[in-house]
Amino acid sequence: MVLFGKGGDWDEREYAHSRHEGRFLFHHEGFDLFSFPSNAWLMVFNILRFVDRMVKKYGGRIDAVVSNNEQFGALAAALIAERLGLPGTSSQSILLSQHKFYMRERLQAVMPEVNPHYAAFPYTFRSPADLGIEFPFFVKPVKAAYSVLARRVDTFEQLKTHMTFKPFEKHIIKRLIRPFNDVCAAQTNFEIDAHWLLGESLLKGDQINVDGLVFDGQCHVLGIVDSVMYPGTQAFMRFEYPSRLPQDWQERVNHVACKAMHALGHDHGFFNIEMTVDRATGDIKVIEVNPRMASQFSDLYERVDGLNLHDIGLDMALGIRPDVTKRPMTDRFGTSFVFRRLDLHDLPEPPSAQQLAWLTRFDPDALLHTFFKTGSQLEREMKWLGSYRFAVLNMTAETEAALMEKYEIVKHHLGFKVGWSAAGEPDPEGQESDTSFPV
Repeated sequence: MVLFGKGGDWDEREYAHSRHEGRFLFHHEGFDLFSFPSNAWLMVFNILRFVDRMVKKYGGRIDAVVSNNEQFGALAAALIAERLGLPGTSSQSILLSQHKFYMRERLQAVMPEVNPHYAAFPYTFRSPADLGIEFPFFVKPVKAAYSVLARRVDTFEQLKTHMTFKPFEKHIIKRLIRPFNDVCAAQTNFEIDAHWLLGESLLKGDQINVDGLVFDGQCHVLGIVDSVMYPGTQAFMRFEYPSRLPQDWQERVNHVACKAMHALGHDHGFFNIEMTVDRATGDIKVIEVNPRMASQFSDLYERVDGLNLHDIGLDMALGIRPDVTKRPMTDRFGTSFVFRRLDLHDLPEPPSAQQLAWLTRFDPDALLHTFFKTGSQLEREMKWLGSYRFAVLNMTAETEAALMEKYEIVKHHLGFKVGWSAAGEPDPEGQESDTSFPV
């Protein structure tokens, strides 16, 4: 029996697959942070009491604990597995990786060349002298997920505006941070809590994701995914696999990834590291470390390499050495397309049942997840994320040209207009951005 955390569209689909029947019995616990009324539990959630309750309820009854949720799930799963003596990622390595300031401090001690200049400052900052870093810089909470409140700031006034919230927004932010702070207070000597902010010097180069795992202390990189942004923004437009990065650079990146995870004490489980590579200067910089699987990419690896990351994760959670042998597949290219509006004009409608049925006929293997919002939730997402992400579509094809053709057909048929509206800001580049790794 496997204890599985709720709140992940990608995970719920995989763990509900018929191939698990007769082998696994899943128990779902937790809540979905992005759907009402489930997310109302955020207002009363206490992670330490939750772990106590799960240990009491499932002690001696389960064989594994799994969660790929960045906000609470991965940490809660690690704490439960430790208490029950089951295989899992070290809770200490998760705390160190997810606390963006102490992650930087650890990398600074071991491999300073992968860090930008950085400084932590309290959310109660009053003047530029409180910051410890010069403008422009990139600001983010020391603990957050899904790029919440992460953005470039060029002036002190811009920073103050960005960090000004309505009372209810402040309450939500405090509730989002509290579980992490509670575990840090109980298990670490961190002096900087999750209410602080981190400023980082601006990074140059192409952005990538390095996906891998550690089992029995041995690090293995599964692959590299290229990130493509909406032009003139830091908002993801799509993720492309496999990477266009030349082989010699891939080897360098893989070395950085494994050295970083070893430095952070990550000796079991998946990891996903966001990096930039600047081929003009030779620099490789770490943006952030995610001590869990990037579930959004799982089916891309499966349909391009024959690797099902969710099955690999179940093996690791049971203490079984995973088979990471890649197998040639018919589809050689995979992309996770992110549908966003960059303003609040001409917003799309959720697809109808007829449109969804058409998509299934058009490409039975396509995965579409939607995140439509209205009212205050929509306004809050625009402020916190700087854009409105309303859907993600994963597809693969034998060629890149065929994949992009499929994307254009689906986008048109579903009526998904992306980027700026005609009433919004013009595209600053006149065309979509490109992650270019020239051969």
